Amino acid sequence: MSFDIKEFISAFIVIFAMIDVTGLTPVVIDLQQKSGPVNAAKAAIYSLAILVLFLFAGNLILELFSVDIHSFAVAGGFIIFLLGIEMTLGIEIFRYSDGPKGSTTLVPVVFPLIAGAGTFTALLSLRAEYHVTNILLGLIANIIIVYLVLKNVHFLERVLGQGGIYVLRKFFGIILLAIAVKLFVGNIALLIN
Repeated sequence: MSFDIKEFISAFIVIFAMIDVTGLTPVVIDLQQKSGPVNAAKAAIYSLAILVLFLFAGNLILELFSVDIHSFAVAGGFIIFLLGIEMTLGIEIFRYSDGPKGSTTLVPVVFPLIAGAGTFTALLSLRAEYHVTNILLGLIANIIIVYLVLKNVHFLERVLGQGGIYVLRKFFGIILLAIAVKLFVGNIALLIN
């Protein structure tokens, strides 16, 4: 086991920014009004299962398509960069469609809002730089937060207010942009060598 507090904190922040559960608060409230309640426990368990599976099987999928982790990290850096721009500038690049009536917990809350392309990319990109133990611990810590936020979504909206949620989205958008640059520069150097 190679626990490193800096890697854990970095992995936690990247995953937190990608999931953006505080930014999803208004989306979840809207979905609950349209499609019924979201089961916080199921959403957390399903999300964790999908993301852990992808963390460990993602490399096998890449090998199947003859893509190395550094190339994927560069591509992931582009996606993270676009998500950072989306969050920072308030423009919509990625569109999420509503799932069938009554399946709000699974579609779209678990997939694609929590366990979506951005989070998958972040996990494999992190895997190129960090020990899997630190990524896994960062992921588990995030899923605990996801559960708590989904369980108390209305309370969180009252506490943070629209302004607080807006500021958090902008802050984590800038962090994502910086992380994207780091992933791109670090992995391009490895690919060139």
